[in-house]
Amino acid sequence: MKTRRITRERLVPHTLDGKTRMVSDEEVIEVPLPPRDWDQIGINVVTAIVALALLGCMGFSTASIGDLLSRVTPAPAAYGAAALFDLAWIGCSIIEWLARYTPDRAKKARTGGYVALAVAMGAVAAHGWIAGGVATGLVGAAASGLAKGLWAVALDYQAAPLSKRDAEFFDQELSEAAVELARIPVRRRVTRARALAEGERRALDPDHGSADPDRSGADPQSGSGDPLPNLTGPTSVKQAVLTATDSGIHDPDAVLRYVRQVADANAKPDTVNRYLRGA
Repeated sequence: MKTRRITRERLVPHTLDGKTRMVSDEEVIEVPLPPRDWDQIGINVVTAIVALALLGCMGFSTASIGDLLSRVTPAPAAYGAAALFDLAWIGCSIIEWLARYTPDRAKKARTGGYVALAVAMGAVAAHGWIAGGVATGLVGAAASGLAKGLWAVALDYQAAPLSKRDAEFFDQELSEAAVELARIPVRRRVTRARALAEGERRALDPDHGSADPDRSGADPQSGSGDPLPNLTGPTSVKQAVLTATDSGIHDPDAVLRYVRQVADANAKPDTVNRYLRGA
């Protein structure tokens, strides 16, 4: 059995002048090597072969289709467009692999990949037919087909087979996660819409829109008189500060109390003062 030597540290007692302390000490031990995983080695070899096949196929297809298109368009644009033919079905194949746990979504990517492959093979065959005849076109088109077929076999082997119930379970898990992500921008849009509506209401309110509104009855220090408006829905510290200043309250302590009441109970005075200076 093969082994390998490793060095590890451990604490050992060490005594000097009758006083013992735990000190670190190095220990060299031999541990058995696990058996070689030939299955994983085979998968790695196949993966490398697929990668080389894709690079060779893409290079050949790009050269062929680029030469075909360069007859009617400048070479840089022709070869740039030619690369898209193989990139399309390669991208679909990658999406197919990423969606291997959701068969319905993987099916769409698989179909799109084969359609893109057919288009690329047709373009390569057309170039070969023009340049050297039918046989040249068919052989050139077969290169893309072989690369795609090899990749499809490798993906099918490594993709875990799922039952219908398992697939539906994962669909529901992904759906719940998607809802959680969707709530973030939706909540942001709702908050922004409510803030705009509140600003529009204050702008059209004759009591707040007049040049010199009567605020003699309002006392922000004592809380008597007309109270500050209560914002509906979640609001930010900045929005609460703007609401207070629009209502004629400019005392920092009074604004801070209002912000802590309607926006954030832990709002910091420095943050409120910064928004007050910008108001």
